[in-house]
Amino acid sequence: MQHILGISRYQMRISSLEDTISQENQVRFIDAFVLFLDLSKLDFEVKTLKKEGRPSYDTKAFLKIYLYGYLNGIRSSRKLEKECFRNIEMQWLLEDIRPNYHSISDFRKDNPLALKNLFKLFVSFLKDADLIAGETIAIDGTKSRAHNSKKANFNQKKIDKHLAYIEAKSQEYLDALEENDTKVNSSEMKNIKQKIERLQQNKIRYELLEEKLKASGEPQISTTDSDARALLVQGQVVEISFNMQAAVDAKHNLVVATHTINKNDRSALSAIAIEAKENLGIETYTALVDKGYHNGKQIEICKKANITTIVAQPEQGKNKERILEGYLISKFQYDQTTDTYTCPQGETLKTTGHWHKKTDSDSYEFKRYRTSKCRECPVKHLCTSRVAGRDIDRSQYADAVEENNKRYHANAQLYRKRQEINEHIFGTIKRQWGYNHTNLTGLEKVNGEHSLIMLVYNIKRSINILGVPDLIAKLQKWNSPYKAKVLLLIKMSYLKLNTTRNFYQMKFAA
Repeated sequence: MQHILGISRYQMRISSLEDTISQENQVRFIDAFVLFLDLSKLDFEVKTLKKEGRPSYDTKAFLKIYLYGYLNGIRSSRKLEKECFRNIEMQWLLEDIRPNYHSISDFRKDNPLALKNLFKLFVSFLKDADLIAGETIAIDGTKSRAHNSKKANFNQKKIDKHLAYIEAKSQEYLDALEENDTKVNSSEMKNIKQKIERLQQNKIRYELLEEKLKASGEPQISTTDSDARALLVQGQVVEISFNMQAAVDAKHNLVVATHTINKNDRSALSAIAIEAKENLGIETYTALVDKGYHNGKQIEICKKANITTIVAQPEQGKNKERILEGYLISKFQYDQTTDTYTCPQGETLKTTGHWHKKTDSDSYEFKRYRTSKCRECPVKHLCTSRVAGRDIDRSQYADAVEENNKRYHANAQLYRKRQEINEHIFGTIKRQWGYNHTNLTGLEKVNGEHSLIMLVYNIKRSINILGVPDLIAKLQKWNSPYKAKVLLLIKMSYLKLNTTRNFYQMKFAA
């Protein structure tokens, strides 16, 4: 049986690039979307025409390259340059121009804020295209490994360990020189002196790092990427990474807000929640959030911003103040009218009304409740090990936390949808596309890349929902309000967003 044969490589064909790209190809939407944009209004660095020298490439060409590259799992500027030569889709998209990798790489580094604005603009388009409901939004974060090794990350304990090692090793070499001064030959002595000199240079380096760490006021410092931090990834696993936050709408699982931070989730809720509200231009919504974000201050700020939170309540652990299940703090009933607690034995714990202040990374004020009956209580040993008796501390955010906890227990079915809404997004981005790390340095640039990743995720998902022709048709219909929406978008830049957050902070404090 004869094999299927191909055509001769020398056979001539007459065709155009247009003939090679189907109407359903995603590059057609990339082309339509980029041509639709006014990049200068989005804060892109637009290349201007010069009278002398070699002409520059249109900035839109680089945006097309990166949108296509990230949609197809390619983000290396050198690999993107190769695609311009060998990929028929890229040739159609760029009309067969072929920029070098330096120019491609510079575009991404130079436009982090503009990429963030572009993400916001596309979210606005999806909202108007009725692909986003803005009623229920799930919030979560994931770690993205930084371009900084563990060896290039230091805290005070690690610096002290290195300095102690250098001191001990230097003393060891000095003792060896003193004891064997007459026995050691000149070459060995020279070798020992070189080692001591190298240790002293390392000592100076660590002392400078120590000064820099103290001046920064941070608990740790990274030398390759100064913004990268050692963050807990899973269990006891720590990686030098960034924390990518995402707010995902429940209707079609599209990302409505994203930004990247270099700390854990505990103090991150209000920023991403308010950003989602601003991006969608809505008055209120329900936020589904996991227990890592459970923080009284953050829940209170969301409440002031008219955002209904359903944050999972962390399990109450047992310690020396909570010996048996029946005497957990949740078993003490609070009466708002009398501002008192009633313990499981029916005794009333009262407060003097004085506000105490806890000063740590998450400072807050609280009132302390106690009763003199504790001293003679027959079950005191089951409740507390303190000689003076049991104390209950109630923070200034307790009302907001209790309201949230009640919603959490009353909406178990709704809360179970949280993982369905946002967990698979991180799985797609990190496992399927391989975007589990960044090669860029600096929080601003990393924010730009992560905004680009979330943008292409939204593009790919919206194409899967509507198809390329229908999505392009909706984009063309959206052209009329475009100018007003861009102006609104620029007003919602980082400065505007920070002002909004500060407003809620001030409103909350008042």
